[in-house]
Amino acid sequence: MTTRRTPVPILMADDDPDDRLLARDALAEACVANELCFVEDGEELLEYLHGDGRWAPPARPLRPGLILLDLNMPRKDGREALREIKADPGLRRIPVVVLTTSRDEEDVLRCYDLGASSYITKPVTFHGLVSAMTVLGRYWFEIVNLPRAGEDADAR
Repeated sequence: MTTRRTPVPILMADDDPDDRLLARDALAEACVANELCFVEDGEELLEYLHGDGRWAPPARPLRPGLILLDLNMPRKDGREALREIKADPGLRRIPVVVLTTSRDEEDVLRCYDLGASSYITKPVTFHGLVSAMTVLGRYWFEIVNLPRAGEDADAR
């Protein structure tokens, strides 16, 4: 018997507007109905997670259940943002999936060392992206047990 789960928000950090649009379309095509929010770089990602800047109350959105993280972004890149997220007791339980164009083995190793949950090289076709998002959605939202949003609030 399957239990219905409450969809958890997805937060995507990517500076490329075309990649953000493609991700939104691919998730919709893959029937992943989770709320999707975007930030454009690592600085904005951390502001979102801490409820600072334009994300300060009352505008603060829901805490993400999953972060999709590009590596090569301006201001603060994904590697630095990943390091800060995983060093913060109030944020480190949020799974971070690196979704990037980099195939560099050093990036793969470094991201896992920093605490990434998965590393996905962005597919070059829309069909490939839909396939990746289908698997990602099934794995993270149907198979894996994620912590509820408020469970680690005391660690902040």
